[in-house]
Amino acid sequence: MLKCVEPARTFEVRANARTKHIELRSHWGKCSHYYFYYVHPEFGWMHVRLQSWLPFTIHAVINGRDWLGRQLQRAGVAFEKRDNCFVDVGDISRAQELLDAQLRTQWEPTLDGLRQLAHPRHERIFGTDLPHYYWSADETEWATDVLFRSSSDLARLYSPLVRHGITTFGSDDVLQFLGRRPHVQMFSAAEIHSDLKTRPEGTRIKHVLNHNSIKMYDKQESVLRIETTVNDARGMKAYRASEADPDGPQAWRKLRQGVADLPRRAQVSQAANERYLEALSTVEVIESLKTTAASLVRPARWKGRRVRALNPLALEDGSLLQAISRGEFTIQGFRNQDLRALLFDQPASPTTIEGHASPPRSHACCGCCAVTK
Repeated sequence: MLKCVEPARTFEVRANARTKHIELRSHWGKCSHYYFYYVHPEFGWMHVRLQSWLPFTIHAVINGRDWLGRQLQRAGVAFEKRDNCFVDVGDISRAQELLDAQLRTQWEPTLDGLRQLAHPRHERIFGTDLPHYYWSADETEWATDVLFRSSSDLARLYSPLVRHGITTFGSDDVLQFLGRRPHVQMFSAAEIHSDLKTRPEGTRIKHVLNHNSIKMYDKQESVLRIETTVNDARGMKAYRASEADPDGPQAWRKLRQGVADLPRRAQVSQAANERYLEALSTVEVIESLKTTAASLVRPARWKGRRVRALNPLALEDGSLLQAISRGEFTIQGFRNQDLRALLFDQPASPTTIEGHASPPRSHACCGCCAVTK
């Protein structure tokens, strides 16, 4: 347990000149705060911050990865964890199921239990007038980890990803990543900026929209992490009933800061991570086109017969693909004689094709109408 003096929202008694009465007013002051650090049997390494004066505000900080480690141990799933990162998991599907189950936690009784752990005198202080705590999510961080088989695989790809993110993604992209329309509307203010920092642990790129952000960084040399941080839920929506009428019709309403909307906040954050990963998929690889296409231009078997591959990098196949892609063939298709005129300088001698005297239109896939010189 650690103790320090910090700013806090508290109360004081002041006189009201208009009503001639004293009243309780909320204001910013400072008082002692206690930090309780636990190795919790369920959540693992975590801490609780308790304000020592009214209204006894409590902050509970829980790490979902430490929590998952405890879940995997109980489920008998092998894993390797370094710091706050899993570099190897024996059963990825099972681990994802356990992470999804975290969102179904009954947060109010769970957090009330943490409050009793850190502040057991709460009931004695207030007695029968025990105030109810409203639990809200001040800050959430939702990470998507991409595990690579080796550090060399990530190192080969990471530099182009960072370069693409810092030089290509603009303000419109950041707005879209974080679930906003890809333009700033009239009479609305938005502060958007991106920055790149290199630390001993690795290189991090961060895009900030007001108080929310999305960032990418490499962890433990073999994990690519995309992480969305939400400090301000305003502007986000949740499909729910009104608080005044819980059994009434549902509609798209403002996302609440309370823990009741944590599943929706996680859904919004995951969608942001996926949009960012999808945008990164356009990054050019650093290998040649010939190397990239090598696995696609190999012979294959079709209906029990060996067929040769179509190689768009070869001169003959490239010319054929360019010819059949011409706009004039879009409506009526093409004939053998149409292709001969495009592919060969000299007209070919007439040939007889078994089964029909002249090839039908758009029938260059079976092999019997092969263009011959």
